[in-house]
Amino acid sequence: MVKYKVSVRKSFSSAHCLRGYKGRCENLHGHNWKVKATFWGNRLDETGMLIDFVDIKMRLGKIIEFLDHKFLNEIDPFDKINPTSENIAAFILEQLKRIETENAKVYEVEVWESESSSATVTIEN
Repeated sequence: MVKYKVSVRKSFSSAHCLRGYKGRCENLHGHNWKVKATFWGNRLDETGMLIDFVDIKMRLGKIIEFLDHKFLNEIDPFDKINPTSENIAAFILEQLKRIETENAKVYEVEVWESESSSATVTIEN
């Protein structure tokens, strides 16, 4: 069976501190985050697309706008859960489910907090 994947990358800047963590990251600090969102499916639409990049970019852009230049610990849901890279990735993935189509489902979100460190959340197929 053929599977297609399409991805979009965006970035944002924000600050956070990790509650309950012992180390430097318990202190307020910021990151220039990078996000890669991937959708998958095994059928293309009538135009030959899995999902329009424009749709992914628009939705991811709205999510990024919500997170950009914020102190994450003060916004929902990170006022209750730690704003770790893993939790940020899961939050973005859940928000992207709103644009899923019959053919295209959100598959994976990867969030980098630095050039060398990232967290990925994946939906099992």
